[in-house]
Amino acid sequence: MKKNIFLLILLVVSTFSFAQSNDYVLAENYFRNSEYSKALQVYKKLVRKSPHTTTYLSRLITCYQELGNYVALEELLSKKLKQKPKLPFLNVFVGNNYERQKKTALAEKHYNLAIESIDKNPNYGVSIARLFKNYNKLDLAIEAYKRTTLKNKNANYSFQIAQIYGEKGNFKFMFEEYINYVDSNAKYLNTVKRYTSKYINDDSENENNILFKKALLRKSASNPKNIWNDLLSWLFINQKQYGKAFIQQKALFTRDPDYLSGISDLGEIAYENNNYETAKKCFDFVIGNTNYLSDKFNAIYMNLLIFIETDEENIEERFNEIFKEHGINSNTLFIQIAYADYLTFKKNDPNKAYLVLEKALEFSENKFQKANIKLKLGDVLVYQNKFNKALIYFSQIQTTLEDHFLAQKARFKVAQTSYFKSDFKWAKAQLKILKGSATQLIANDAADLFLIISDNEPKDSIATGLKKYANAELLSYQNKTKEAITILDELITTFKGQSIEDEALFKQASLYTKEEKYQEAILNYEKIIAIDAQGILIDDTYFKLAEVYNNKLNESEKASKYYQKIIFEHPSSIYLVDARKKFRLLRGDNI
Repeated sequence: MKKNIFLLILLVVSTFSFAQSNDYVLAENYFRNSEYSKALQVYKKLVRKSPHTTTYLSRLITCYQELGNYVALEELLSKKLKQKPKLPFLNVFVGNNYERQKKTALAEKHYNLAIESIDKNPNYGVSIARLFKNYNKLDLAIEAYKRTTLKNKNANYSFQIAQIYGEKGNFKFMFEEYINYVDSNAKYLNTVKRYTSKYINDDSENENNILFKKALLRKSASNPKNIWNDLLSWLFINQKQYGKAFIQQKALFTRDPDYLSGISDLGEIAYENNNYETAKKCFDFVIGNTNYLSDKFNAIYMNLLIFIETDEENIEERFNEIFKEHGINSNTLFIQIAYADYLTFKKNDPNKAYLVLEKALEFSENKFQKANIKLKLGDVLVYQNKFNKALIYFSQIQTTLEDHFLAQKARFKVAQTSYFKSDFKWAKAQLKILKGSATQLIANDAADLFLIISDNEPKDSIATGLKKYANAELLSYQNKTKEAITILDELITTFKGQSIEDEALFKQASLYTKEEKYQEAILNYEKIIAIDAQGILIDDTYFKLAEVYNNKLNESEKASKYYQKIIFEHPSSIYLVDARKKFRLLRGDNI
């Protein structure tokens, strides 16, 4: 019997809820279609059934206001206030209704009543704050949140307050509130980084960057914590000030050895951004302080890459010393791969490199290590013009790892190798897949190569110079720079006026720069501008010209001219931030 009664009650409640849900859907549909008269009648019904649901009441109030029926709404709200004097958020609705009628004094009176009620009953503080925010009374919303926090020490509304300050454009207070938010609980650190990143950039002179840094330093001085060093390091990394970030990371490590991984991560970021000095400091620090072999060997490996990039002396001796000290085994596997790369592309000894990699395969412990070795074996074979054998290795990786990053990398190498051997149709097929499904870096490279082929592939048996250009790119890949320059010379002469001319000039200019033939590079860039000052390579050309004048020839006036062209003529360029920063430095601004 009891069970039947329970089921009957459940059925009645479910039927009621379903009917109410249908009414709400109907009311919302009317509301969104601006049919406020119809929506009003349904919301009246919903408010009668659920008088404490503020969503229904808020919609009902809006319907009255959109219909201009302020008097009826005033009567409704006055009645509700008399019936429910302990619901102080109703004063916000009343105040808004008066404000819409230009009755400012009455509006302020009720807004103040809502604010003051929080001192007596803070449980309604958040509702009052949200209503103020919905009505764009942002200062009152902040005041409501702050009063609620004062009355409830366990509550923290710094995040909500920070967002409102952001809406107001008061970024100084916004940053302070975000910092207060993470101060209350360190688990909010990544949340604060995510929201703060919307307002800062990699320009240390940017006003918001300065405001955030000052807020952090003030907080750090008054209440020292690891999170302030972490956030400062994060800010400096965003600003590409890796040396300053390293200082913060070391401070973290002195308090907690677990922060050593942050120094390793910073080293890799600095390396990727060509700041080899800071990168080496980071990796040296890791080698001297880590207790983990994997971290130590990774740091040794990265230092070797730095030595190669900076053309340090006796690099081969450094490799041999490491192998002598630590052995040729699974621990030094990636160092063996780096050694093979060095032998091939720096020492022009691919045969020895191939033997090193075949030996390394014996120490690989999983399919991912095997894939990395096979990628390098393929590179060595491409260097030797053994394209078909290289394609076998790349294809094996695709089959073994399918959608993994290494498989995507292998697919790009299949496309690139096919391009080198003038199989443009197959190269395009692979690149088309990669453009939409690969990681961003590979997708960008794939898109660039796809465009080169699409814009220049032979049509109707008419030569376009693409084969010659692909051959030049292969020679460049093989570090045969002089031969590549000669091929590009022939291409520029033979296919003058065709779409491939500017690509060839741009590629040749980069090779001239590599050969320290800066005037020849400048001449090429100027030819590109003369051909088409609105072409797709124009912002790249301006930036490269500026860099040659700035970094190689120390001609700041000419460098400034081209940085300025990017700033004013190409505001959507990927070089904009760098161009602005370097222009300001040349102008003498204190960045």
